[in-house]
Amino acid sequence: MYYVGIDLGTSAVKLLLMREDGKIENVVSREYELSFPQPGWSEQNPEDWYRQTLDGLKKLVHAVDPKEIAGISFGGQMHGLVALDEDDNVIRPAILWNDGRSQEEVVYFNETIGKKVISGYTGNIAFAGFTAPKILWMKKHEPELFAKIKKIMLPKDYLAYKLSGSFSTDYSDASGMLLLDVEHKCWSEPMCELCGITKDILPKLYESYEAVGYLKSEIADSLGMKRDVVIAAGAGDNAAAAVGTGTVGKNKCNISLGTSGTIFITSDCFRVDANNALHAFAHADGKYHLMGCMLSAASCNKWWMDNILKTDRYAEEQKDIVKLGENHVYFLPYLMGERSPWNDPMARGAFVGMGLDTKREDMVQAVLEGVAFATRDMYEAARSAGISLEHSMICGGGAKSPLWQKMIANILNISIDIPNCEEGPGMGGAMLAMVADGKYATVEDAANAIVSVKSTCEPDAELVKKYEERYRSFRKLYPALKDVYGKL
Repeated sequence: MYYVGIDLGTSAVKLLLMREDGKIENVVSREYELSFPQPGWSEQNPEDWYRQTLDGLKKLVHAVDPKEIAGISFGGQMHGLVALDEDDNVIRPAILWNDGRSQEEVVYFNETIGKKVISGYTGNIAFAGFTAPKILWMKKHEPELFAKIKKIMLPKDYLAYKLSGSFSTDYSDASGMLLLDVEHKCWSEPMCELCGITKDILPKLYESYEAVGYLKSEIADSLGMKRDVVIAAGAGDNAAAAVGTGTVGKNKCNISLGTSGTIFITSDCFRVDANNALHAFAHADGKYHLMGCMLSAASCNKWWMDNILKTDRYAEEQKDIVKLGENHVYFLPYLMGERSPWNDPMARGAFVGMGLDTKREDMVQAVLEGVAFATRDMYEAARSAGISLEHSMICGGGAKSPLWQKMIANILNISIDIPNCEEGPGMGGAMLAMVADGKYATVEDAANAIVSVKSTCEPDAELVKKYEERYRSFRKLYPALKDVYGKL
């Protein structure tokens, strides 16, 4: 049998077809537009996600007999606000995870209500990217549209709704809404009241590996599939990617260098770090995780290469970078503001330390190192919570760079494991569909059977020492510029 994993990303939907033994048969990608109506805003049309997903499915199933497809699940961009009216029409473009418009609402939650109170309700404090501040923003600035809301869902759950008719979400994705009592896995009544909504407009909650329904008969018929194709709840993109790298079970780590960047640390029990610098979320395996998130990771390199250097020769630009730990140029990767650990939507990118002797490769190196240093910032937040790591898996587009792997290993001083097959949230989604269909008893069983390590990048003691000194300097830069960002 075959299983489909749908990775609903920020710039494209990527569909993956996998055999039950883990062999990938086909991958199809379909892009859609990202809109920035005002500075700091980020929106998309949910109908574009669905249209491109259906188009991708049509091409994906040509690789096999469609009747052999048994399950579909998802890994999706988190936090986005998708609002439907009583006729299931999309009320307004979805407000995405990297949208920073809700700064006043974040202040209201964290300062007026209080971080301690909000964290008590949900396990987390408010960030501009989370869903609840977006809801409050919409209530204040678009009251007529707000009054029409009959369903609130997350991006991947819109796909599940369109494909199956099931109004559902999973605990991992719901954790990032600031509406879920993460520890007790239920919607928070106090948070709903603060947002001016009722629980009946929120989806039913499931574990990521649970079936929420079946593919609609008309869609199944049009694609040549059976009518009993299982639709599993799926997971937020980072939890799904963690499943795809085998990051399930106690005290395991996955670092993602995608559009955003994350450090994802698993836990058997619910826990919150004292400073709320890390998100305390449910995991797709039914347990929990702590996660640090930086808003711009591989997207920093894409911006630098595409918009500034105007080249697509990514590997070529990195080949002359040899003086690791000695670069005099620093880059702050806050192109869309920053979440962990600073929680500052006003922060912006910056180069520091340039001189007349600065070369092109110094700037390229600084961009890569800046993302790695910011990853170290997130790891330091985990260490302050008593977490110590020796290994981490790595995934995402940026993780395909051996140079970036080496920087991460030495700046964090941990071993970096590179999986044999790295297909991110799509792979994790397909594995979740397998569990929902009964091919594996647990998510951990699926991971043990399918995921393996190709190679390991070990830290070098001398390079670790050099980078430790550089990191201490990097760490001083954001505090020095914080007040400047607010004035800019």
